Amino acid sequence: MKKVLSFLRRLQQNNNREWFQAHKDEYLEVQARWNELTEDLIRCIGEYDPTVRDLQAKDCTFRIYRDVRFSKNKDPYKTHMGSYICRGGKKSGYSGYYFHVTPGHDEWGFEGHMLAAGDYMADPRVLRVLREDIEGGDGDFDALVKEAATAGFRLDDTWKLKRVPKGFNADGPWAEYTKYKVYCLVANVDDDFILGADLAQRVADRYRVARPLLDYVNRAIDYVREENL
Repeated sequence: MKKVLSFLRRLQQNNNREWFQAHKDEYLEVQARWNELTEDLIRCIGEYDPTVRDLQAKDCTFRIYRDVRFSKNKDPYKTHMGSYICRGGKKSGYSGYYFHVTPGHDEWGFEGHMLAAGDYMADPRVLRVLREDIEGGDGDFDALVKEAATAGFRLDDTWKLKRVPKGFNADGPWAEYTKYKVYCLVANVDDDFILGADLAQRVADRYRVARPLLDYVNRAIDYVREENL
């Protein structure tokens, strides 16, 4: 992973087409290494989550080229590498495991390397079902969050509402959880973690603890899809 981090650091400092084209061969090597890591992650996660076993790297990885049409930031390239491993692949709409590597801040404002598990900007219908499940769940969601915390995960509160949404009990024991707009666990790791041996297995071991909450979110997604058939 040293080559991956080295390339991304230099790309952050030289985010232009001329530099990238001059280092295209190096990028292709980095891309191949990332694809290998993603395949290893799929295999390791598949040992306890059979829904991802048939995936390939191409189902989970992303292009490095940015869509700048509607962005004030016109840098042409992403300065991170990321893989989203979920049932049906990255375009399926299911909750999954996201692994993100970047030196320093990336173009989204995220800092450092990140493990995430859960949903990102869910359909409003899914959000409502999740909030209903949490409010009526007698603390089961809280238990999942606390279990994931043992592996360093926290619930992402970046877009958390200031007030309990309309229709939910503001005085209920789980009212704080109904304020979330993203039901996703996140954990940050440092360079030592990224550069250590058996990276895929260590990442997968962390995700194993997060899987119950991920399944909780996917249950709501399945419910909404079945209701709208």
